[in-house]
Amino acid sequence: MSKVLIKQIINSKANENGLIDTGIHGLKLFKITESVRCAPAVYEPSITAIVSGDKEAIIDGKKHFYDSNAYISCTVPLPVEAGTPSASPDNPLIGVYITLDTRMMTELAIEMESTSTARHKTNENSHAQGLSIAAWDEDFTNALIRLLALDDKPEDINILGKGRLRELYYAILKGEAGGSARRAFGVGNAIPRAIDFLSSNLQHTVTIDDLACHVGMSRAVFHRKFKQATNLSPIQFIKSMRLNNAAMRIAEGTNVSVAAEDVGYVSSSQFSRDFKRLYGVTPKQWGLNQIRNRVNEQAKPPI
Repeated sequence: MSKVLIKQIINSKANENGLIDTGIHGLKLFKITESVRCAPAVYEPSITAIVSGDKEAIIDGKKHFYDSNAYISCTVPLPVEAGTPSASPDNPLIGVYITLDTRMMTELAIEMESTSTARHKTNENSHAQGLSIAAWDEDFTNALIRLLALDDKPEDINILGKGRLRELYYAILKGEAGGSARRAFGVGNAIPRAIDFLSSNLQHTVTIDDLACHVGMSRAVFHRKFKQATNLSPIQFIKSMRLNNAAMRIAEGTNVSVAAEDVGYVSSSQFSRDFKRLYGVTPKQWGLNQIRNRVNEQAKPPI
């Protein structure tokens, strides 16, 4: 019944296709009624809870499908390809997107780690990945409903918003995705710090040794822990993060050479080779395809 209520709330606010801002910090509703092919993206730390429809994500060449059976927890920035290939007016993708506040999540994770109960539970998923799924348990569902109930009530949001957001974060940390979240935001969150450093320095040459040194690890230990957290080797991750960011820039109209330089490529020929190996087309062809797709979408008759 709770998912039905969330769906009703979104439908009551969704006059247009896409993301819907709420008055609550970090909380957006979404309703996607058009099929969107998978395209490069960078998932930021967030929670995506789908109540109707499904979405697709391609990670390291493997397709993953997500629907209302579980919510998606992303605890570190991840380069992916994402889309909604089955969305339509008759089968819309409907749900909630919550950006995770790093400071609040860290405070909660550390507080939980200081209790014997939390320490006892941290071994439940010792190899949790940066992108995981978790069941809609009672705590998560109730906390989300209570948070959504504040929307359109500015005074209640100002007074209760932070507390109810904290309640939802606590439910996430206790749930099936809690192991991954505690590893990302708790004591010793070395891999997220390394990824944040990389994301802030894409235009520079950043090596595995640089990342390992930044978080105080040996190269071997860093490599092992990084792959546990992201399911990608550091080299794969660096390349994917750069190429995904470049592809998004090109799709927005940035010149190919400028996009390559912006993400740290010195050689344009190397950039073109890596880009085509990942996406199957050259950067220039990719940009032309994005323009063509936009023109085709604009030419569609209204429904």
